Amino acid sequence: MPTEQTAARKGRRLRIARDSWVAVVIFLAPAVLVLALFVVYPIGFTFVRSFYGRLGDTFVGLDNFVRIFTQPRTLIALRNNAIWVLVVPVLVTSIGLVLSVLSERVRWTVAFRVFVFMPLVVSGLAAGVTFRFVYAHNPDVGAANAAIGTVIEVFEPPGDYAGARPSVPERVTEANGGFVSADKVSPGENALFGFVAIAPRQVPDHSTEAPLELTAAEDEIRGVVWLDFTPGGGGTRGAIDPGQQGLPDFRVALSKDGRTVARTTTEPTGVFVFDDLDPGEYSIVFEERNFREPFRGLAWLGPGLIMGALIASYVWINTGFALIIIGAGLAGINRDYLDSARVEGANEWQVLTRVTVPLLRQSLMVVLVTTTISVLKIFDLVIVIAPESVQAHATVLALEMWRASFGGARDFGLGSALAIILFLLIIPAMVLNIRRFRLED
Repeated sequence: MPTEQTAARKGRRLRIARDSWVAVVIFLAPAVLVLALFVVYPIGFTFVRSFYGRLGDTFVGLDNFVRIFTQPRTLIALRNNAIWVLVVPVLVTSIGLVLSVLSERVRWTVAFRVFVFMPLVVSGLAAGVTFRFVYAHNPDVGAANAAIGTVIEVFEPPGDYAGARPSVPERVTEANGGFVSADKVSPGENALFGFVAIAPRQVPDHSTEAPLELTAAEDEIRGVVWLDFTPGGGGTRGAIDPGQQGLPDFRVALSKDGRTVARTTTEPTGVFVFDDLDPGEYSIVFEERNFREPFRGLAWLGPGLIMGALIASYVWINTGFALIIIGAGLAGINRDYLDSARVEGANEWQVLTRVTVPLLRQSLMVVLVTTTISVLKIFDLVIVIAPESVQAHATVLALEMWRASFGGARDFGLGSALAIILFLLIIPAMVLNIRRFRLED
């Protein structure tokens, strides 16, 4: 009898175990099937395909991988990926840490964090299009150059006659961005200086006709600066012709023996006067600020600055993620540790680096590893922001993989090899992330 009961209990346990396995299989089968079809099979197929040629009908062994490490464009992609991995995660984590600490010191903490986090909800494509305009070369279009130009013009405003040049170059010599009269002038003499290459919009509205005759007193030097241009042609170069306009507000200086002795600006007629002068020979100086060009903008999307522009865009978008993760870790810190450090005489920098950062080690690692995986796969910002003419300078592995496979080259062997290289580079970050999860458990 006991034997029958034992057998019955054993059979019941077997049925329960079997039913449990059936339930497990039923629930896991869809996920396993999807994982096999859309993850395992593509990885395996890509791995096999990387050993075949362009069309997949010729086995080429490691030739595709050799091409990756010998072709200039793919070498640039590897270099750029290295720059992204070495610079961006540290930059994003550092800025996120600083903003997280600062956000606890402001009154509107939640609003501040939401404001910083908002760029993260924008798609990479939309953000790329936005930054394409932000980095536009023309300051009238690009916000970055407009901001820089505004600051520069506060300290070095553009000249009223930017780009102007003398109509008779023999009368002057260039000096420090401006011009100096080639011949010396003495009191009682007149000095005539015509300028050209001045657009009508550059001539002030209060400009009037330049005088045809001048008379200088014995102790003064009198001169005229005028637009040496006659609409419709004609006239004599270097001489004032009827109807020609004076150039007002032209900054003129007078120097003697290399030392500036007087400064003035021209009248609406273009006339300038230096009076009460001692006998001697003087030089007329047209200062550089008359001709100073306005800020034309930095070539953010040019070969020299494109990498910095792309990294700045990525940091702006992803700093919100770092702020939220680090902020959550910061909220869980026991404040007694921080207060104790301050009581012991630590300043705020020491509290941050020697107390706060070690306590936030797990949160900082989350941001570092996640950002590293993200930048290894960077693609959308590069293809959208970088113009086609400079993509060779800003290219990354993901972009080269897309270009080789789907961007016109139709070299699926090289594209598969690039995908495998990218996959192998991401594995260490994934392993580090998994180990971190296990340590937390």
